[in-house]
Amino acid sequence: MCIVSDSMHISPGPDRRPRADSGLRLGGLWLIVVVIAVGFGAWFWSHRKPAEAEPAPAAPAPAEVLPEAPPPIKFPVPAPVVEAAPAPLPDLAGSDAAISEALAELVGAEVLKAFLLPEEAIRRIVATVDNLPREKIATRIRPVPPIAGAFATAGGEAELIINPSNSARYEPFARMVQAVDTAALVAVYFRFYPLFQQAYEELGFPGKYFNDRLVEVIDHLLAAPQPPEPIRLVRPAVYYQYADPELEALSAGQKTLIRVGRENALVLKQKLYEIRRAVAGATPEG
Repeated sequence: MCIVSDSMHISPGPDRRPRADSGLRLGGLWLIVVVIAVGFGAWFWSHRKPAEAEPAPAAPAPAEVLPEAPPPIKFPVPAPVVEAAPAPLPDLAGSDAAISEALAELVGAEVLKAFLLPEEAIRRIVATVDNLPREKIATRIRPVPPIAGAFATAGGEAELIINPSNSARYEPFARMVQAVDTAALVAVYFRFYPLFQQAYEELGFPGKYFNDRLVEVIDHLLAAPQPPEPIRLVRPAVYYQYADPELEALSAGQKTLIRVGRENALVLKQKLYEIRRAVAGATPEG
């Protein structure tokens, strides 16, 4: 579940924040939905003589309220096939050691240490996956530490571009992702799936299925455009932005696949195709 973390700004210090500039961002930070409850008015009684008063009609029986059915599962995770009784899963709160050990068997302990924050790993992965199609990802939920080195640009203010050498920063991560055995990685995911599902429901999606969201997010990332290089930038405040408004309006995940460079993006997308095939049984058309 290839997740890359990076910040595209000029070392403003830990407490600096970008200036809000709604003119260069499509959409908004919040979508406000207003629900208005409408009353049906009061009962009006006709004039009656006291002696001719009629008994009030019996109140209708309340309609039965059925619980809302959860949405159907599109991509069910298969039950594990084991010859012996599987080891019980730890609680979500105490799962860091178990998931780290399982992933370390795939990539090695030192590599895992460089590319995964071990604390609250499953919760971080779930929250980041859910946020990849959104405008931004909070640094505090990212499961991957920042890529080493500074974001590199070239050219003056009028012709500012992403420096072609910038993609070299992401090559170690891309090589690590490429080398991971997809079937073994997905087997770990399936094994720990109940904890991924629990974390997703605790995130605020009770009754929703995390694997369906994962497939949806992978499809979103695979649809990321790959614009011709060099890619022009602007710097209206502290943070760099893409000069092309259509690129700047992309999601956090799709922007990452542009920022890592064309070759690295192709490697990551190929792994995403493989993961999607394994967790959903098919790849999207096109």
